[in-house]
Amino acid sequence: MSKEREFDVVIWGSSGFTGSLVSEYIFKNYSKSKNLKWAIAGRNLNKLKQIRNKVADDSVSILIADSNDESSIVSMVKKTKVICTTVGPYAKYGSKLVKACVDHGTHYCDLAGEVQWIRKMIDNHHADAISNSVKIVNCCGFDSIPSDMGVYFIQKESKKMNKSIKKIEMRVAGAKGGISGGTYESLSNVNKEALNDNEVLKTVINPYGLNPIGEQDGPDNYDLRKVIYDKTSQNWIGPFIMAAINTKIVRRSNALSGYSYGKDFEYDEATLGGKGFMGRFKSILMSIPIAIVMLAKPESFIKKIVDKILPKAGEGPSKIDRENGYYNLRFYVTYKDGSKAIAKVTGDMDPGYGSTSKMLSESAICLAKDNLDTISGVITPSTAMGDFLLDRLVKNSGLTFDIKNL
Repeated sequence: MSKEREFDVVIWGSSGFTGSLVSEYIFKNYSKSKNLKWAIAGRNLNKLKQIRNKVADDSVSILIADSNDESSIVSMVKKTKVICTTVGPYAKYGSKLVKACVDHGTHYCDLAGEVQWIRKMIDNHHADAISNSVKIVNCCGFDSIPSDMGVYFIQKESKKMNKSIKKIEMRVAGAKGGISGGTYESLSNVNKEALNDNEVLKTVINPYGLNPIGEQDGPDNYDLRKVIYDKTSQNWIGPFIMAAINTKIVRRSNALSGYSYGKDFEYDEATLGGKGFMGRFKSILMSIPIAIVMLAKPESFIKKIVDKILPKAGEGPSKIDRENGYYNLRFYVTYKDGSKAIAKVTGDMDPGYGSTSKMLSESAICLAKDNLDTISGVITPSTAMGDFLLDRLVKNSGLTFDIKNL
């Protein structure tokens, strides 16, 4: 990638809700630093000016680019080292941007949680991205940084103790903050494509659907789809809506790292309900909304009701609600020697907006400014940025990582 670029980072989609939060975060935390040159971008100049007036000032440049205008996309990516995009669903608006980044040597990060689209980007662009030394990094928000970097952290600490991991079971112990409008729209689009295309469905349900071709098998089964009693945590557990993407990203990280977690490594995710009758009842209650969202067919009556209840793309909670949010993830670790440990990853804001905007911002700056390894391609947060991102998440993004042997 050429070092002679006008900008280090361009945020595409800055006039959207999450894009404006990313812009605000970077302005507050990095505008005084002359080492970071950045700009906001989108298709509507007036909206971008309004956002700039709200979260930044006139020192921030504005670029105009439209997903339907390939020449404007190319012009934008050629001006920067990194494109940070919040414009989803990515299956609708992201493909031309990824191609332009790969073709013109620009690193890329997003909030995509769309398994079928990421698979398409891997198939279409991974080889060329390697050839052009470009990092295309998906899933740089709540899906899937806490999971991907959590497992990366556990592996790093386990190596210090000369222990080999057999299995990690991630359980959501607590969270406050609703699903984002953009996430819901993306999930709806995944469901729609899966219903209409058998190959998409196969990718979505395959536990190893994002692994390299020829390496799409292993010990893991389908993501949890019902309420069960979990012997590991000694709690009732239910499905976790983000598991469908998180587990596949963790497994892709393992494959891309040369199976540093082991070829027999097992990983799954679920939501903790609690113990006894009330724990089971709570798990059932938490599973109902997930089932409705995932099973609501396009144009169905249920889908129309859900559309009215959940936020639209571009909408989000108030600043107070974002700041009062949090999440607490537990990772139950089983080592090959039979010993066990519990690791925790926590975030200090609501997962869908507050924490996500900080994680995406730090990912973009990490890609632009840190002395990263040479690995390239359509890759994952941990394989792209490793220790550099882990350090940024702890110092700047309000995340904590901890592990304790049992």
